[in-house]
Amino acid sequence: MTLVDTGTALSDRILGGWQGRIAGNMLGKPVEQGEVWTRDRIDRYLRQAGALPLTDYLPEPISEHEGFELRPEWRQCVRGRIHGSCRDDDVDYAILGLDLLETHGFGFSTEQVGDLWLLRLPYLQTFTAERAAYRNLAGGLKPPLTATYDNPYQEWIGALIRADIFGWTCPGVPRRAALLARRDAVLSHTGNGVYGAMWAAALIAAAFTAPTVRHAVDEALAVIPASSRLARTVRRVVSLHDTRMSWEDTLTTVAEETTGMGWIHTVPNAAVLTAGLLYGDGDFTRTIALTVRGGLDTDSNGATAGSVAGVFGGAAAIPGQWTAPLEDTVRSAVFGFDGVRISELAERTLRLAEQAA
Repeated sequence: MTLVDTGTALSDRILGGWQGRIAGNMLGKPVEQGEVWTRDRIDRYLRQAGALPLTDYLPEPISEHEGFELRPEWRQCVRGRIHGSCRDDDVDYAILGLDLLETHGFGFSTEQVGDLWLLRLPYLQTFTAERAAYRNLAGGLKPPLTATYDNPYQEWIGALIRADIFGWTCPGVPRRAALLARRDAVLSHTGNGVYGAMWAAALIAAAFTAPTVRHAVDEALAVIPASSRLARTVRRVVSLHDTRMSWEDTLTTVAEETTGMGWIHTVPNAAVLTAGLLYGDGDFTRTIALTVRGGLDTDSNGATAGSVAGVFGGAAAIPGQWTAPLEDTVRSAVFGFDGVRISELAERTLRLAEQAA
């Protein structure tokens, strides 16, 4: 019997995916600036605040004169100040993906993804590859030119953060999830940017049925080219974890091997995410804490790690300090969705998963 056959388990895991994505995003948002907020700097900040090990949202700054300047949104994202989720593109795209599947079904086309962006998503709430693709759409270009024309961000992390909905709606079927994610990703990305979306969607789909997180990581690797830089980097993290190397030393080793790619590129971020998942070993708090402490694109990585861990253990296994401050409410720039309930998003996702099954 699969999870698709047991409605209660499936609904709890989908809700866990949504809650986990939003909580992980909120955890990483105040330190999302990888060239400034390095792994060492994040830990120094936490140590100064007496917040290591990290078991809750980030603490607010003790002093503004210590050189630890958080992102401007920090006042809505730190412990004690959170009342519902902050608006963020890492959550907006999950909502937009839900709307895509409800509107066009699982047979959607890449062109329909672009049409929905123009209809539902404000231009100024897009960034890097998505903004380039949006501009190309508005100029009349069609996929795949929307991804390649005047777009230097083709292998950055944007497509990966859009992939969750395809994993949530294909529980236990990672290859199908990956194919759906690819159809979405090619609107704005190429190469490892597309592979990142396929890998993330497959990882989330596999988390519904895999006996361990390691099994889910292995299943996700099977959907992308083995020779790709992304696959080689993820395998490298897996092999270092297998040698019982520490989390810190694993990230230091892989960072040296991916130097020069930048803090928003898919490949080094996938390494941080894989390490957080493997060393977190299914524990929700440890997984998102390690992933965010790993640096680079902290809110995106925290969101995907939270989604995987939330699906793996279900909503019932997420400690209340992560979910209670969210107040079951999402702020969103997607037209028609601001203020929507997290539980409603999960219920609508469940209906799609049941239809797919």
